[in-house]
Amino acid sequence: MPNSPHRFTRFGFVNAWLVEEDDGLTLIDTTMKGAGKKILAAADGLGAPIVRIVLTHAHGDHIGALDELAAALPEAEVIISTRDARLLHKDMSLDPGEPERKLSGSYPGAETVPSRTVQHGDRIGSLEVVATPGHTPGHIALLDPRDRTLYCGDVYSTLGGVASSAKANPRFPLVRMGTWSPEIDLESARILRALDPARLAPGHGKLVEAPGAAMDAAIARVG
Repeated sequence: MPNSPHRFTRFGFVNAWLVEEDDGLTLIDTTMKGAGKKILAAADGLGAPIVRIVLTHAHGDHIGALDELAAALPEAEVIISTRDARLLHKDMSLDPGEPERKLSGSYPGAETVPSRTVQHGDRIGSLEVVATPGHTPGHIALLDPRDRTLYCGDVYSTLGGVASSAKANPRFPLVRMGTWSPEIDLESARILRALDPARLAPGHGKLVEAPGAAMDAAIARVG
């Protein structure tokens, strides 16, 4: 059984997560520009190297410190979904069949070229990739089957209570403002609920234990 997820938070509302593996640490998201040194210090405090960096999606508050970290960790694998890899490099085109809506949120791009792209069902260390489009076209979540922690990116947030990013939470509206397709995003919220996670680790907000009932309520509020 792995240790509890290690949360790194920037300004109290943007998270990265350090996940322990046999070969080191997997970093999920990088928060904002300028956070690289503090993330490296957090890893040092755990006594293990960051061996892979996984991005749930290409928004600026999740990839902000990517270039800093990639420069400091040249051997670390950099991983993002095949679809959002295009957004990482500012290709804002839509695929046939995707809703023709303007992509919401900040896409500053990055100089770092991913060393690997993934799709639904792939494995990243111990983590299982779950396709969760809607917030962005290629958003992914990650399930750790060892303890059933669900790293949900921005499909849910927990600031001011567990909420789906398919509907604005008055206490923290930013994730809804950055959501490209609320309809697809709601379906992704349902997919994650069906996984019945033991704990929910979001991109914004604290870790929530036994989140099932709160996830149900968040989905119900979307209507």
